[in-house]
Amino acid sequence: MFKLLRNIKAITSAMLIGDWLIFIASSVLIIVLFQQLWSHEHATTVQIRLGDTVYGTYSLNQQRDIHVEGTIGNATISIMNGKARFAQSPCHNQYCVHQGWLSRSGQAAICLPNQVSLELVGETKHYDSLNY
Repeated sequence: MFKLLRNIKAITSAMLIGDWLIFIASSVLIIVLFQQLWSHEHATTVQIRLGDTVYGTYSLNQQRDIHVEGTIGNATISIMNGKARFAQSPCHNQYCVHQGWLSRSGQAAICLPNQVSLELVGETKHYDSLNY
């Protein structure tokens, strides 16, 4: 442990002013890019899909339950206080229900056995690997 601390001390004492400037500039750049590119945008609408077709698009500025008849039964999607979630689903594992409340743009919950999904959409569509 002491050997590692001595090595770190030797490295930091050997760094010149230019090395420190590059280290600080790159650290600041990483922080700024992380804040700019990581999406924390709140969603404005929820888009519900049944299979590969859009069932409906609803505003998150309402309090409402939407009943969607999927392939194995009726699923209930709740919208409240700018959030949406699967409240009820006929699937066995209930993964979609356990996903909980979604509020950020780009978040999604999918019930594969029932072929019902919901995705939260914000003002702008952010890039991800699925859009490419």
